[in-house]
Amino acid sequence: MKNIAVWGFSWVPAFAHGLVRDLRVRWALEEAGLAYESRWIDPAQRHSPAYRRKHPFGLVPAVEADGATLVESGAIVYAVAEQSPALLPAERRIETLTWMFSALNTVEPPLWNLFVIDRLHGDEPWAALRRPGAVEEARARLAALADTLDGREYLLDRFGAADILMVTALRFVRHTALVAEFPSLDDYVKRCEARPAFQAALRNQLAGYMRHAPAAA
Repeated sequence: MKNIAVWGFSWVPAFAHGLVRDLRVRWALEEAGLAYESRWIDPAQRHSPAYRRKHPFGLVPAVEADGATLVESGAIVYAVAEQSPALLPAERRIETLTWMFSALNTVEPPLWNLFVIDRLHGDEPWAALRRPGAVEEARARLAALADTLDGREYLLDRFGAADILMVTALRFVRHTALVAEFPSLDDYVKRCEARPAFQAALRNQLAGYMRHAPAAA
């Protein structure tokens, strides 16, 4: 991949800092050692015809590379991992893909659901009724994942693309104490977040928000 540009939102509220899904793409690129530039779309302009030509749903991330545009964070991380044996080792390809899909399809949905309830609808009456069930759904997924991780540093025998997707999914409930209930899971997240590539990706994303922050924000 060459001439890579990562599109993210130019600004989001503080509670969403480090959670927008372009972070996982930046992290993968940093781990793979692939240079990229950042481009920013104002959330108010995300449904403009120009941006919808990049991303049909007006979301982020969108990545321009090699004259093509890629969307969907999981697919983009996979495309990056294809360029990096460290992220997608040939001898563990199927297991890596299995955990990548697990992160996106099994673990992330209940965690994202709880995030939406708490952060986007917390003051609405229905949210108080729905939240207990959402917490239990999230806890059940986390408990199963914690059992799998017990005694392991990463999902497989070394850090890879699946860990990028899993950790960025787990961060959706950072406003709760759910992950901390499971020591193996808590240690896993902290271990991955301590990686220099994660820290570089996070700095890159947050720097964009700082540059574009509204005057009253």
